[in-house]
Amino acid sequence: MKVKRIIFIGAHPDDADILCGGTANKLTRAGHVVKFVSATNGDTGHFRLSREETARIRREEALAAGRKNGLCEYQVLDHGCGLEANIGNRREIMRIIRRFNPDLVITHRLCDYHPDHRATAQLVLDCAYTCMVPHFCEDTPIPDQIPVFAHSYDRFQDPRPHRPDAAIEIDSIMEAKLAAMDCHKSQFYEWLPWADGMKDFDVTKLNDEERKQHLMKWNQRFRAAADSAREVLKRVHGEELGSKIVYAETFEQSAYSRQLPVEEFQKLLEP
Repeated sequence: MKVKRIIFIGAHPDDADILCGGTANKLTRAGHVVKFVSATNGDTGHFRLSREETARIRREEALAAGRKNGLCEYQVLDHGCGLEANIGNRREIMRIIRRFNPDLVITHRLCDYHPDHRATAQLVLDCAYTCMVPHFCEDTPIPDQIPVFAHSYDRFQDPRPHRPDAAIEIDSIMEAKLAAMDCHKSQFYEWLPWADGMKDFDVTKLNDEERKQHLMKWNQRFRAAADSAREVLKRVHGEELGSKIVYAETFEQSAYSRQLPVEEFQKLLEP
C-alpha cells in the first residue's frame, strides 16, 4: 500500500476538524499520514478569556483533537486572528507544505464569508504554482511532483457553488468525528453558543447524547454536501448504498494545481 500524505490548512483551530475530520480519521486508521494546520491561533474567539488565554487553550484543544484523529501533527501557527495574505506568511505556508511533502493540500475556497478563511485560502493557493519554483524559499527543496490542491465543502453560491469532485461518506465515522470536535470545548461549548445569542448555554447540563446532538449542528451542512454529491457516492459505493448515505465530506480540485481525473482524485481521499 502506498502511504498517502494529506495536509489540511485551515484558518482556525477546529476548521479542519469540521471540514475534514471524518475523512482524516478514516485515512489515519488505514495507515495514511494526515496533518492539520491552523493558520491562526484563534485568539479573538472568546467573550470572557483574554486573547492570550484563548490562544493557549485553543492550541491545547487542537492538539487533543489531533490525537483523537490519529494525526501526525496538528500545527497551530502563532498568528492572531486578522490574518493577512502577505509575502512573509506565504513563505511560512510554503515551507510547511514543502517540508511535509504532501500528495494533497486542502484549504478553504476564496469566496468564504470569514476574512481569515479567505486569507488562508489565498496563501495556500499562492503556493500551488510557486511550490515548484526553486528560488522561492530556497531553504526548502522543491518536491519531485507538485501536490494536488483542493477545497473543502462550503455552502456559498456566489460566484458558484462548491463542486463535489470527490465525496467521502462519514456516516460510519461520525462518532469518532464528534469525539475529536468535543475536544474543542472553548469553541463549540463556549464561544459559538455565546456568539449565536445563547448567553446562558451550559454544556454541563447536557447528557452525552445531548452533547452529540449539539455538535451535530456543525455537521448538518454535510447532509447537503452528500445530496450535492449523490452521483459521486453512487458511483463509488453502488446505487443502493450510495443512495442511502446521509453525511459526506466533499472536496473540489483547485484549477491552480496538478489535475487528476475525478476517479483518481476520489481515490486520493479514500482510505
